[in-house]
Amino acid sequence: MAKSRAVWPVADEMTPDLVLEKFAPERTFKVRVYAALKHAIANMDIYANPEDTWLDERQLAERLGVSRTPIREAIAMLEQQDFVKSVPRRGIVVLKKTKREVIEMIQAWAALESMAVRLIALNATDEDIAALRKLFDEFTEAHRPADYLSEYSRANIRFHQAIISLSGSKVLEEMTEDILLHVRGIRQMTIGLDDRAMRSIKDHKAIIDALERHDADLAEKLSRDHTLGLAAYVDEHGEEIFPDRD
Repeated sequence: MAKSRAVWPVADEMTPDLVLEKFAPERTFKVRVYAALKHAIANMDIYANPEDTWLDERQLAERLGVSRTPIREAIAMLEQQDFVKSVPRRGIVVLKKTKREVIEMIQAWAALESMAVRLIALNATDEDIAALRKLFDEFTEAHRPADYLSEYSRANIRFHQAIISLSGSKVLEEMTEDILLHVRGIRQMTIGLDDRAMRSIKDHKAIIDALERHDADLAEKLSRDHTLGLAAYVDEHGEEIFPDRD
């Protein structure tokens, strides 16, 4: 007696259940404008000035060489993500976070970056790890971070961005993208306070030492503690950093 075989639906029978539309040129163009604006905003230092940062729709259109329609559509997408807010008759304001929101973002960054550090310790080459140390080669007792804050601040930010990139995880890159704007801005604001620059470079070199030994547990812990230290500092000095934004 022949055994009965299960009958499985073939692809052609399943396809009609999917509601798909062809990509419209204007839709993909809107997404490109959105990506360009999001990248530009993420690289702004919105916390350097206590005043709000404003964008002008007409100027954005001129600088990108597009009409104002995809600008408006892209702004609407950014507004849904709480990057910006459109204010009638004034323009588009880039949104800053409150002290509590920034602390929570830094805590999230600590978790994500420490996992990136673990992945580097487990998977990165010695050459990749050596590139992290080169970021700080120029800072010595004769060229102290506290004496060259602008240079060190840039190296500091490059270090944290490199950590995420070297992890090789696209998911971590995507998850940290939206909070980078705020965490980076707070790092830049606080690096020159209370000898934090000198402590920062010691922390970084300790993390690199652990990575060079491929000690994943220690590197992960040092990275997490380093960033949580920033969260604690913001918590303690938030009134100075975020006046009228609690």
